[in-house]
Amino acid sequence: MRIVIAGGGISGLSLAYWLTQNSERELDVTVLEADTRAGGKIWTDRAEGYLCESALNGFLDNKPRSLELASKVSLEPLRGNDSAKKRYIYLDGRLNRLPESPPAFFTSKLMTLPGKLRIMLEPFIPKGKAEDESLADFARRRLGKEAFEKLIDPMASGIFAGDPENMSLKSCFPRIDEIEQTYGGLIKGMFKIMAERKKNVSAAPAGTLTSFAGGMQSIVDALTGVLGPAVRVGSPVASVEPAGGGYKVHMNDGTNVEADVVVLAMPAHQATGVIRDIDAEISALLGGIDYPAVTVVCTGFKKEKVGMPLDMFGYLVPYREKRKILGTLVDSSIYPGRAPEGYALLRTMVGGARASSIAMLEDGKLINTVLSELREIAQLKGDPDFVRLYRHERAIPQYAVGHPGRLKAIEERMAGHRGLYLTGNAFKGIGYNDCIENSYKLSIRILEEVS
Repeated sequence: MRIVIAGGGISGLSLAYWLTQNSERELDVTVLEADTRAGGKIWTDRAEGYLCESALNGFLDNKPRSLELASKVSLEPLRGNDSAKKRYIYLDGRLNRLPESPPAFFTSKLMTLPGKLRIMLEPFIPKGKAEDESLADFARRRLGKEAFEKLIDPMASGIFAGDPENMSLKSCFPRIDEIEQTYGGLIKGMFKIMAERKKNVSAAPAGTLTSFAGGMQSIVDALTGVLGPAVRVGSPVASVEPAGGGYKVHMNDGTNVEADVVVLAMPAHQATGVIRDIDAEISALLGGIDYPAVTVVCTGFKKEKVGMPLDMFGYLVPYREKRKILGTLVDSSIYPGRAPEGYALLRTMVGGARASSIAMLEDGKLINTVLSELREIAQLKGDPDFVRLYRHERAIPQYAVGHPGRLKAIEERMAGHRGLYLTGNAFKGIGYNDCIENSYKLSIRILEEVS
């Protein structure tokens, strides 16, 4: 059986690997990647003694499938330092540490007394009944306006670079939705889950931020090494059409590849054109998934040039602050070997659903914008010793309100196209762990349906 996977990001690469691992018979698997390198947005840049991640800088180690994959390709996970536990929110002109316990929350200056009291009312708020509620509406309903603006909003921009007014709670944070529906509220659910963990040591841990010594590209390099010539870079797919019980994959260079099974593992905005001739309705549904621009600006400084504490994971900036950055991570404090001795590496995120235009500024203007923000927030005392910029014109897929309905409609239409599949982070989880787990599940499904 010949399987063609169009898209060589982590979803496509891990799917190819799981297929070859899970099949009891030999498969002819080919991964077609449009770019000149595999990995998609996972790319580690090594320059002048710094190790810069162009996008993803790690994953939580609480999902066994991701650790299993790393083990199978002989990669040793690198857990983040204790500094990764220290996280801050920039509010009212200063950095405020996020409390890590209920006592710390009540003594923190992050929230006002009325805001704290409003959160304490959360157990008495009834369950929501909306079929698909926005994250903003959910947070204001359960926690209050202040908690939404100071805590939930920056979380949304930090993870999704999204606008919580438009984000689907059910799709973006399904576990939070599940806790409310199961336990009747977040605080009730938190205490019951904590009690369960004490009784059951096998209960899922919170997780530690994890990477690899050589950066996140290590997993891409390991997978491409194992898959070998099955991964073809510089091979953009133009379209797919049914042919003889299978499919014919048309390449941009005019050549064709025949396959029994085709998996589109590319971003939704690319898949919409590839699948248009097969199913215009699916194409339109995919085209409705937005990808705002995000740019990552890495800056290196001698440590004495940075006035803010460097012993931290980083900070996020709520939208209410009207700043021009989403936040900054201190990568050199999270993992060893990210910067030369005596230097700090800062990764600043710009853009997102509410400020894509800033992410697309000309390089010089964008760098100056970031440095202007850092001079105030990070208390810089001089110019950077190192600068790198990584621009993603279409970065993170947005799960807008109505996303569950969109997925249901896509799945119903896809059921009519035997041997054709969709995967990637545009559907059921944007994170690295989600992609690995979804690829594993899809590999089992493919082998069951078409064997």
